[in-house]
Amino acid sequence: MLSHLDAQGQPAMVNVGAKAVTHRVAQARAIVVLPAALAALLRDGDIATKKGPVFQTAILAGIMGAKRTSELIPLCHPLPLDDCKITVENQPPAADGSTQIFITCRAETHAKTGVEMEALTGATIAALTLYDMGKAVSHDIVIKDVRLCEKTGGKSDFRWPTSIA
Repeated sequence: MLSHLDAQGQPAMVNVGAKAVTHRVAQARAIVVLPAALAALLRDGDIATKKGPVFQTAILAGIMGAKRTSELIPLCHPLPLDDCKITVENQPPAADGSTQIFITCRAETHAKTGVEMEALTGATIAALTLYDMGKAVSHDIVIKDVRLCEKTGGKSDFRWPTSIA
């Protein structure tokens, strides 16, 4: 049975009242594929636009998104984040000139429930911000492979078994 359904199959928040507070960490990643024209502008690092510096704005948006996860995902518990870090990494260009950008969000808390959704939301919001800021150059931006890379501190730890973590 899914954890967010009650006995009647209706949506329900998971009761974490009896759980112990533990230190919890989660890391998630989104990959943004930039077409050649946009990748060329960002090849040497961040650029300033009318909306602000692209990567720095994406980082701030990702942190803000992680902090507001419970307002976006209906059954998430509101969590106080002890820390949230977003990194944006340019990968080497592909043969066609496109470039993958790895956006990683690491979220940390001391709570009764995990911080995976905050990490996933942070990475996703940062990726969407990159799309928003780059769409003036091209709409051929692709956001892909948003996934949890690892989590620790709950009932079970998880680490993605490939080199993406």
